[in-house]
Amino acid sequence: MPRPQTDIQAGREQLLDIATAMIEERGNTALTMTELAALAGMSPANLYRYFENKEAVIEAIAGRWFAPKVAIMEEVIASDLPPRRKLFEFYARRFALIRAMWERDQVLFQTYCDVGEEHFDVVRSYVDLGDHYLGQIVAEAMAEGYFAGLEIDETISLINQMVAAYVNISLMALVMPRLSEDKLARIIDAIFDGLSATDRGARAVTGLRAA
Repeated sequence: MPRPQTDIQAGREQLLDIATAMIEERGNTALTMTELAALAGMSPANLYRYFENKEAVIEAIAGRWFAPKVAIMEEVIASDLPPRRKLFEFYARRFALIRAMWERDQVLFQTYCDVGEEHFDVVRSYVDLGDHYLGQIVAEAMAEGYFAGLEIDETISLINQMVAAYVNISLMALVMPRLSEDKLARIIDAIFDGLSATDRGARAVTGLRAA
């Protein structure tokens, strides 16, 4: 008789608790399906009823880690804030959440950075989701006359480069003490006040010499 779905989900959550503890204690290399089964008090064959392989476990852990960040993005997107404020909140709320994690335990934070880099194929789907939501904000801003002459994809790429320190957790780990909501707000204002396809002279300046 198949297990009830509620029992399967409860078993998955218990296994994810154990797997997360293994990673947080010893890093990603500590996670093996054999040891996970042993710590859960079950046979490897039974473990595979919940997760087909280690990659599936990592994907589920990533889902847990990103869930509150996705919730923030969806809440901001659904709000009736003007585009400029919406873009600030889109980044600022996630930054505050991630900074709090860094402040609680910098070693653990670095562990998650390492796991994310090693399994970037899993993280990539959340990066793409962030770009999807960013595109919605950009489209709203363009409808109000911002980012003149730029395409949506180009605008997304430029914005991502300008706010990289507030979304790339590996970079954040290196420069966190220098980051703040006030600085982020100035960056967002600079984006809205200056980002367009207009050449204002940066490429036309003559007389520059290579260092």
